[in-house]
Amino acid sequence: MVDYESITSSNDVDIPPLLIDQVIGHEEAVETIKKAAKQRRNVLLIGDPGVGKSMLAKGMAELLPPEVLQDVLVYPNLEDQNNPLIRTVPAGEGIKIVKSNKSSSKIYEEKKSLITMFAVAAVLALGFYYHALLEAIIAAAFIFLIALQIRPKSHSSGPKLLVNNGNRRFAPFMDATGAHAGALLGDVRHDPYQSGGLGTPAHERVEAGMIHKANKGVLYIDEIGTMSMKTQQELLSAMQEKRYAITGQSENSSGAMVRSQAVPCDFVLVASGNIKVLEGMHIAMRSRIRGYGYEIYMKDNMDDTPENRKKLVRFVAQEVKNDGRIPPFSTGAMDEIILEAKRRAGKKDSLTLKLRDLGGLVRSAGDVAKEDGSDLVTADHVLQAKRYSRTLEQQMADMSIQMRKDYSVFNSEGGKIGMVNGLAIIGDRSGIVMPIAAEMAPASSKNEGKIIVSGKLGDIAEASVQNISAIIKKYTQKDISNYDIHVQFLQAYDGVEGDSASVSMTAAVISAVEGIPIDQTVALTGSLSVRGDVMPIGGATGKIEAAAEAGIKKVLIPKANMGDVMIEDKYKDMVEIIPIETIDDVLENILINGSRKDKLMSKIKDIRASVSDTISDISVNTPNAH
Repeated sequence: MVDYESITSSNDVDIPPLLIDQVIGHEEAVETIKKAAKQRRNVLLIGDPGVGKSMLAKGMAELLPPEVLQDVLVYPNLEDQNNPLIRTVPAGEGIKIVKSNKSSSKIYEEKKSLITMFAVAAVLALGFYYHALLEAIIAAAFIFLIALQIRPKSHSSGPKLLVNNGNRRFAPFMDATGAHAGALLGDVRHDPYQSGGLGTPAHERVEAGMIHKANKGVLYIDEIGTMSMKTQQELLSAMQEKRYAITGQSENSSGAMVRSQAVPCDFVLVASGNIKVLEGMHIAMRSRIRGYGYEIYMKDNMDDTPENRKKLVRFVAQEVKNDGRIPPFSTGAMDEIILEAKRRAGKKDSLTLKLRDLGGLVRSAGDVAKEDGSDLVTADHVLQAKRYSRTLEQQMADMSIQMRKDYSVFNSEGGKIGMVNGLAIIGDRSGIVMPIAAEMAPASSKNEGKIIVSGKLGDIAEASVQNISAIIKKYTQKDISNYDIHVQFLQAYDGVEGDSASVSMTAAVISAVEGIPIDQTVALTGSLSVRGDVMPIGGATGKIEAAAEAGIKKVLIPKANMGDVMIEDKYKDMVEIIPIETIDDVLENILINGSRKDKLMSKIKDIRASVSDTISDISVNTPNAH
């Protein structure tokens, strides 16, 4: 897979020190982030989960200058205790101020304790001497309570360190994903003791929010569209003003009475999510990012080139180092990871950039090697880990295939009229065999027959049914106006999306109309145009492997998808892959031989020839346009 040269394991791979330089496959996005960091621009990252959005945000925080960081202190307001005062100092100075104040308070408390103990002891001694012990105990308790209430002015006016940026190497990075309003915007703790001198001073109850802790740094919010509009509006205000006062978020709490002076929150917002997140995003929020920052679309794959394969080798080395508990990877193991990246890309000449999932495989392989007591992760460990790190959808698909085999929901041998083994994808990449049955019945309408498909069909799947109707009329040339054709997706409880089952549906319907059995050792997938051409689909590899697991001997896939096929070696001898370009190829390979098939194929051949002659005549009789 890679020319490793002097590399013997992942330990020999150099890893860049900065996180931004460890990002793989998003070169344009990295350059944009660097520009945004230099000019302190907000950024919106849109892409699938696991492609590196949070990593880019963390990398951006490392690029911001740490020397401008500040500590934030909150002081009591002697004129209005419910309006604490805010003071900013250079990073590292805040803790010094607080410690200095606590030191003087500690000395005072020690002196007060000695005086109190001496006074209590003296009173008790006098009471014992004058035989008034009960009165002495009451007096001692009274002295003790008075001492508790006496506080030095420096203690009650001492500051609280609200934001501490001391000893930071980089600008702060705050992940506020899913944070409630109090954690994001700051809050004031409730004080149950508000009278009698036992209450906690208002400034001691003020708590900074993530927007304040991210001052001069990065505030990262994933799936920002799920945040309430009210919170988004408050966040927008903080972005615009770069300062935001802290108040209690609960209206029923004593904290609602307190409102601090405005606290600095000059952060860079990095918001992210998939494309649907834009629907729930405040329009003014997106407008501000677009007008004063950048919008970046994160791709989910990169070209399969030697350079990008080397980047995946570095990715493996980074995962091993970051985990810190798994052995290094051998070159053979890294080859298997690259091969899996090709498989998960789902299309030819590509490598997946959903590296969070791929990192899960790396760690799982490391765990397998650790359990074996191996000092090096091998290719065999990676292959074993693939079984342990299957997604929920893959596990469900395996269980479904076994259940359908046990209950004969589909057949992998013999022939049946109107019954075809279609192929589908569950989740991201897990293939499954989806049997489709077709049957003719007298029409329920006096006007005309129609194709009736049972199950929950998506918009694209619904549209494909209309294409099927046109093809059936064209190739069978039978009057089916007195019949309804019923099509059922067996046990497709979650519905059908997309049009990759249109080839399968067409084959099942033509089989039912013509009375020609379909070879049950064959499964197929493909999208069908209204002219009968087979178009490419997604998930070819997962579908083929599911067919092989189900005992299917042949799989028909669109010819355009042949370059996307990256099945594991164990499946290569289990199933034959046949490319198809037209519905003619489908019927030729899936219908069982016999006189009826020969008659149908001859009819289709004549129709094709007739259409070709018609097109030729039109071309000859039509003058060239200039």
